[in-house]
Amino acid sequence: MTGYIDPDRAQFEAFKALDRDHPIEMLNLVRFRDHAAYPEGHALAGVGLSGAEAYRNYGRETAPIIARLGASIVWRGTFQTVLIGPGDEVWDEMFIARYPSAHAFLEMVTDPAYRQAVVHRQAAVETSRLIRTKPGTGGTSFG
Repeated sequence: MTGYIDPDRAQFEAFKALDRDHPIEMLNLVRFRDHAAYPEGHALAGVGLSGAEAYRNYGRETAPIIARLGASIVWRGTFQTVLIGPGDEVWDEMFIARYPSAHAFLEMVTDPAYRQAVVHRQAAVETSRLIRTKPGTGGTSFG
């Protein structure tokens, strides 16, 4: 499986081209590296952290930013098995983050403190999926 850690330019431009003036929910599917891969020269390079430990650093450092923006985790689950889809897509972390708007998400990813914290995510993640959705309503049918 190809590792997806950061958006490529075309994906980020497509995200920015969508309406920004409504709440968004971001489906996060994350698989960790066995061993965190911090860049050479980083204080945690060579310390021997696992990907999960590095991701916890990311979560701890970004929590105040998320709270300040009015975002939250609205769902978290534990992976069990794939029923339909590629069997090799096994996820260590699965959650949905809700942002009051795409403006808030963009503010987060450009925040200087976030840009420092994201090194933990990059060190932690082997591959991921980050899928933007527009919240809908629940109901009693699939359609």
